Amino acid sequence: MDADADVELARLRAEAEAAQAALAMAEKKAAEAAEPEDEPAVGPLSAEEVEAIVAGYAFEGATLDLGAVVNGSVVSGAQVRIPLSMMNRHGLIAGATGTGKTRTLQGIAEQLADKGVPVFAADMKGDLSGVAVPGEASDKLSARTSAIGQDWQPKASATAFFALGGDRETSRDQGIPLRATVSGFGPLLLSKVLGLNSTQESSLRLVFHYADENGLALVDLSDLRAVLSFLTSDDGKAELKAIGGISSATAGVILRELAAFAADGAEDFFGETEFDVTDFIRHAEDGRGILNLLELPNVASKPALFSTFLMYLLAELFEVLPEAGDLDKPKLVFFLDEAHLLFADASDEFLQSITQTVRLIRSKGVGVFFITQTPKDLPSEVLGQLGSRVQHALRAFTPDDAKALKATARTYPTSGYDLERVLQELGTGEAIVTVMSEKGAPTPVAWTRVRAPQGLMSPAPEGTIAEIVSGSDLLATYGDRVDPESAREILAAKISAAEDAERRSAEVAEQAEAAKRARKEQDKAERAHERSTRTRTSSRRRPKSALEQVLGSSMTKQVVSGVVRGLFGIGRR
Repeated sequence: MDADADVELARLRAEAEAAQAALAMAEKKAAEAAEPEDEPAVGPLSAEEVEAIVAGYAFEGATLDLGAVVNGSVVSGAQVRIPLSMMNRHGLIAGATGTGKTRTLQGIAEQLADKGVPVFAADMKGDLSGVAVPGEASDKLSARTSAIGQDWQPKASATAFFALGGDRETSRDQGIPLRATVSGFGPLLLSKVLGLNSTQESSLRLVFHYADENGLALVDLSDLRAVLSFLTSDDGKAELKAIGGISSATAGVILRELAAFAADGAEDFFGETEFDVTDFIRHAEDGRGILNLLELPNVASKPALFSTFLMYLLAELFEVLPEAGDLDKPKLVFFLDEAHLLFADASDEFLQSITQTVRLIRSKGVGVFFITQTPKDLPSEVLGQLGSRVQHALRAFTPDDAKALKATARTYPTSGYDLERVLQELGTGEAIVTVMSEKGAPTPVAWTRVRAPQGLMSPAPEGTIAEIVSGSDLLATYGDRVDPESAREILAAKISAAEDAERRSAEVAEQAEAAKRARKEQDKAERAHERSTRTRTSSRRRPKSALEQVLGSSMTKQVVSGVVRGLFGIGRR
């Protein structure tokens, strides 16, 4: 029994030691699996493809740095850039909400300004206002920037702030007021923002033409309403007929839309002094370009107004700037945010105007970047004009999203990426990039971790904007609203003069009628006097005696005649 117990005890000990050994081995394997690998994770691209990307973004001239290539992990030696001279070939920054579009825009804008290129950008949510303030360092930021090879330093940009309309007092905390006259805005853009159909747009063009031909300055919306009201009134019917005529129903629709437009706050935007768009092309004393931000929190509920206004500014730049040809760097880069709103429900003529402006404005030295969610938000004619593309992550939650994702992937050059998959796997601050090289050819497609901006990546502290605005030399020119003589006053004077002339004509006619009545009364009085005079004259004659009456009678004359003939013997013949 003792021997059997010893054997059993030995067996149990052996099994326990084996279990302990197995447990130790398992723990060792688990620990080895948890340790980081020395080699980077294998990405979708081969080493040769990464080298091709490096070569494709090695430019000779000045560049803007976008970030470093991601191939499983960050390849800090593979930097992705945009040639500065190609920034007037336009571009697109796209991606779903929250994927990093605004930070990409901010980083590009800061670098442009540092290289002496003025920038214009719309700031819908106030997120960009932080460019005027140095950024804040953090461990997370340092880890990110060092991984992509960015020597990050906090830095503020030379910034100017603008507001859409208003005056010196109401825009103090937002920016210098930007205004446009109705004449300058034009019927095409106004029809777009009013939502007019083609017939109504044609009628509005006639109204603008009439105002221009007759020297009626359309400064604000009240001027346009005054012209429409005049042309459809009894006083203006003849002039309306002369320019082709507008139906009362169409005029009524336009007037109602203008009233609603004004009630939404657009009245503050139109007026004098009209902004000179060349004032966007300014530089700081140290040579840096000014970063011009249009603060738009007060029109967030009126997206059609601000998107159309941005197109107005772009069209004005095209009109006033001289031809510049190919430059080493652009004169101005224009970032058009929420671009999908600009093209929504746009007429063919409006789209044609935008396409022509985008195609030709690069010869004026102006680059345009559209910011939106997917490339399909832009017409193909506009998309075909864009040389650089920074595409952040896309989501495919619906069939329409999936269709847009497939369409986006097909628009890129051939690459080693499965773009339909990669575009959904991009992290925040990562993008698929391809740009136009200095030779005018597209660069290789690169999965890129984008550089961090050097300014504050949040709204500027309270009081910053007001301080910058109060110190701007543009405030004296544009701060106060001016009310010059315009169509409303001219037409009011014209109607008043017509009313005065009509009143004087009525007075003259009344005086003539009164004179005529007076003459009639005088003639009547004279005739009555004459009759009265004749009556008095006849009544003063002496009455005949009885003998005179007998002798003067016809009987007496016959008797006397017979007696005489008898006496002279002639009565018997």
